[in-house]
Amino acid sequence: MTSPRYARHLLLPEVGVRGQERLREARVVVMGAGGLGAPTLSYLVAAGVGRVTIVDDDQVDLTNLQRQVLYATDDIGRSKAQTAAARLAALNPDVEVVASPTRITAETVGELVRGADVVVDGTDNFTTRYLVNDACVLAGIPLVWASILRFDAQIAVWWAGHGPCYRCVFPRPPEPGQVPSCAEGGVLGAMAGTVGAVQATEALKVVLGIGEPLVGRLLIHDALRQAWDEMPVRRDPECAVCGDHPTITSPQEVEQPSVVPADDVPTVEPIDLASELARGAVTVVDVRGADERAIAEIAGAEAVELERFRDGTAAEVLPAGSIVLVCKSGGRSAEAARLLRAATGREARSLAGGVTAWARDVDPTMPTY
Repeated sequence: MTSPRYARHLLLPEVGVRGQERLREARVVVMGAGGLGAPTLSYLVAAGVGRVTIVDDDQVDLTNLQRQVLYATDDIGRSKAQTAAARLAALNPDVEVVASPTRITAETVGELVRGADVVVDGTDNFTTRYLVNDACVLAGIPLVWASILRFDAQIAVWWAGHGPCYRCVFPRPPEPGQVPSCAEGGVLGAMAGTVGAVQATEALKVVLGIGEPLVGRLLIHDALRQAWDEMPVRRDPECAVCGDHPTITSPQEVEQPSVVPADDVPTVEPIDLASELARGAVTVVDVRGADERAIAEIAGAEAVELERFRDGTAAEVLPAGSIVLVCKSGGRSAEAARLLRAATGREARSLAGGVTAWARDVDPTMPTY
């Protein structure tokens, strides 16, 4: 591989012609073509990795464009995997770019990682992260992982047999509501580029067999302080998938913990709430913060933020009569209803699906985020 395209790689003693050939022979699978996947994919394809597979069953949304730099406004509504593949193929025709708009499940994940030299995890939910980890452990494939939220990030290379896997360090997902999603907590768009580039670097190091990959080390980034810290992490001999006596022998859906049964809070569907509002039979109470309410809000809703339910002061300001609590997707409003019941005995309903469902079923002009 002596093409001028890779001249800056060929000048590196750690890469050179042989290293570039190793990149050409490599097969990398990237799970997720979003904020982390977009920069990771760009650098892997630009580097000349022989085959890059993009796994993502989502479509491009307007809210993605703040950080998912592979896409443009005209791409809204299109398949992320297919759109990214077309753009990346134009970036480097030397690379075979494969689009896989496949949902990652316990049934599909094993086949999705099969034959990969490295897997990169750019997904944004705990269920998928555990599935990808388990599949990689069972197949003996190194996994380059990262997670971002607001201004913070964590990056590691999970590689069973060489160091810990994801389950060694995070044996179970957090309690519901403990860790907000990016859609709830936000994320600085440029930081996704920073962290995705680190993931690409780690993947290339693993393929090339150079340097010290982040095996047994958790890299922690605070963008507000522009600080990088490192924490040692170790294999857990009791790990359910890579421990001395594993109990997980095939990828399986992680059981999300639940503090209370999911059906203990009464809910109302958006269409039914719209009818009640038209009759003046109910008051909507929005438990989100001011920044989220500024993006999308049900007309006439009163604001009583979730923290007031948590500290016990919400009852002092809630209106009398029937109330329906709302948030983005229904999780926080359900929490608020439980807290209100525990503190005062008062029942409140939660809007099923939150303002996202309201925009879908009642007011399509409402922005979504």
